[in-house]
This record gives sequence, C-alpha cells and structure tokens, in this order.
Amino acid sequence: MKTIYYIFLILFILSCSSAKVIDIWVSKEHANYQPKKVLVIGVTDNLTARKIFEEDLTNELKNRGVYAVESYDEFDQTFTNLKQNEEDIEREIQKLNNGGFDTILISVVKGIDERTSYSGNRLYKDYYWRRFGRYYYLYQDIYLVEGYYDKYKVYHVEASLYNLKENNDKSLVWVASYDIVNPKKIASTIKNYVTAIIISLEQEQIIPKKIR
Repeated sequence: MKTIYYIFLILFILSCSSAKVIDIWVSKEHANYQPKKVLVIGVTDNLTARKIFEEDLTNELKNRGVYAVESYDEFDQTFTNLKQNEEDIEREIQKLNNGGFDTILISVVKGIDERTSYSGNRLYKDYYWRRFGRYYYLYQDIYLVEGYYDKYKVYHVEASLYNLKENNDKSLVWVASYDIVNPKKIASTIKNYVTAIIISLEQEQIIPKKIR
C-alpha cells in the first residue's frame, strides 16, 4: 500500500512540473544505509541554479533530520572553477571525511536534447474525420502558419548518493535519472526536481519522512 501511495504521489507532483523520472537504482550493498552528514553538490556552470538547488535540497534534508551542507559553502572557489585531477579530488574527499561527512549527494546535467512539437491547435488523434477534405482542412496550418512547430529542450539530469566511508567501487548507494522538459523558471523547476529526489529517497527509506 505504501508503494502505491508513493507512486501516485510521484505521478501527481511530476504531472504539475517539468521533471520526469526515467530510472532509479538502489544498491543492495547498502540496504539499511542512513546518511548522517551530507554534502550536496550541484554541478553546473549556472551559479544561480547551483545555489538554489543546493540550498533547496539541503533544507529538505534538514527538515527530515539529516544534517546537510551546500558545497558552495564547503568547497574553495578554486576547486569548483578549475578542472581537478583525481589526486586533487581524493584530497578533497579526505578533507570531507575528516570533517565528519559520510555522504555526498551530487546532481549533474548529463545531456541536452532539442526537440520539436506542434503548436497552436491540438493534434487530433481520433479518426472521426475520415474524409480527405476535412483532414487537410485541419492540418493545412503546418504549411501556412509560421511557428506552427515549437522547439524545446529536454535536460537529462542524474542525481547520485555516495557513501564516503566506502570510497571504492561499491560506494554508490542510490542513483536516479530525470528528464527536465522545457524549463521556464529556474526556481520552480529546481523545486520540482528537488521534490522528486526527496520522494525517491524517502521511498527507498534512505532518509526519514519530513519532521512535523
């Protein structure tokens, strides 16, 4: 029953937003994993989007009793602005371990597609109009109306949660991929995306439900 509730909740939220869940994977190696201190990282060259994402997700985790910190408060600016080699990253991980962090939750935009859709009149899917004349009348705007097709972007985004105490090939605890379709406003798009992440983590019992 609880699984059905979460499925309906996810569908309701995502039907009102531009974020769609594509796939979710959870490691069997970490069946009872409970993060204690989480570093939230948004990997993007848009500083505003990064700050909003990290702050929103950090607040949602704190509302569930999970201590969380934004990476832009923890990392030096030089670390995020410059390309790092593996040794540099390992040193940063060691610093996080020394600072009591046991978990990293990171989000990355993995790709962007540009797609095309119909605009204007709705696309008729029934076959009530079986005469050619009526059919042509309905769809002639494809040739005659400028801007009949709309171009929009789909962002392929991935969120992953890692166990820092096992810095090896088995450290991945949870990963989910999402499509963010034609985002208009940064704040509302990120809010919906963060909500989708939180619901998944709650469903997998990685984090507790919101503290009332």
